Amino acid sequence: MPNSTQEIEENDALHEHYRFIAADGQVPLRVDKFLMNFIENATRNKIQQAVKAGNVLVNETTVKSNYKVKPNDVVRVVLAHPPHENLLVAEDIPIAIIYEDDDVIVVNKAAGMVVHPGHGNYSGTLVNGLIHHVENLPKNSNERPGLVHRIDKDTSGLLVVAKNENAMSKLALQFFEKTTERLYYALVWGNVAEDEGTITGNIGRSLKNRLQMSVFPDGDFGKHAVTHYKVIERFSYVTLVECKLETGRTHQIRAHFKYIGHTLFNDARYGGDQILKGTTFTKYKQFVDNCFKILPRQALHAKTLGFIHPTTNKLMRFNSELPKDITDCLEKWRNYTVHLKA
Repeated sequence: MPNSTQEIEENDALHEHYRFIAADGQVPLRVDKFLMNFIENATRNKIQQAVKAGNVLVNETTVKSNYKVKPNDVVRVVLAHPPHENLLVAEDIPIAIIYEDDDVIVVNKAAGMVVHPGHGNYSGTLVNGLIHHVENLPKNSNERPGLVHRIDKDTSGLLVVAKNENAMSKLALQFFEKTTERLYYALVWGNVAEDEGTITGNIGRSLKNRLQMSVFPDGDFGKHAVTHYKVIERFSYVTLVECKLETGRTHQIRAHFKYIGHTLFNDARYGGDQILKGTTFTKYKQFVDNCFKILPRQALHAKTLGFIHPTTNKLMRFNSELPKDITDCLEKWRNYTVHLKA
């Protein structure tokens, strides 16, 4: 069994693909199960093969699959080839740029476009298009060119891109200090009781489904998250809400609204692609199925984005129209509600 010094020397030529630091409250858990909770689309068999090949390190030492991860352990997956997302290729793909100057680009991302390359999505992403549009974009702490924040693949709407190091550092600081303005529109299942409110609860990866994020209200797991909302329009069985993010956690709106019993409409990952509210009539089921076909993704749009310009120090505020799939779905619900009340 080689010692840790030898292992580090041998692994100098390897490339880090994943790094996770176990939380303070981490319950002892086999390293293969721990990695399955964090690496999307990974199978236990593939993880165990990586462990057997010596590609999984805990605190810079190779371990076996039955190693129990403890609080604050640093778990790394290293492989002989660079991560695919680091092998970026510039692609001439259409990007909806609504504003650009020497420092920033504001993009209105279409639903279905992945923001940056990752497991299973190595081309056709926003970043592939951006590096074709602009050479030498600055890289963030995750080596992703231009990005200071992101939105999910099937979420549409606005995000800002940094074109130089000064813009990257100043915009990143604004997101870190929560001084940016981010408003989203979401269609959620159910009739939200209050006209406005705040959802507070730590968000972390689900302990039951590794593809979901969960809310941990007691604060033992996850990261602090706050979402403010107000009702825009009610449609009997679904509600259109405006969400103001105080924090920017992964799947924050999706997880927070599921937590309060109002899962996003047609959010397949969180169960919103089922009929969660309404009647049992066949005609109603057909109506909802038609809505799902019109809007074949979670009903979430990043509508407004505000930030202080990194060079001029002036407030920049951008608004985007709701995309056609959402407006068409809303119109169907609007008409349905009128007939329901008639």
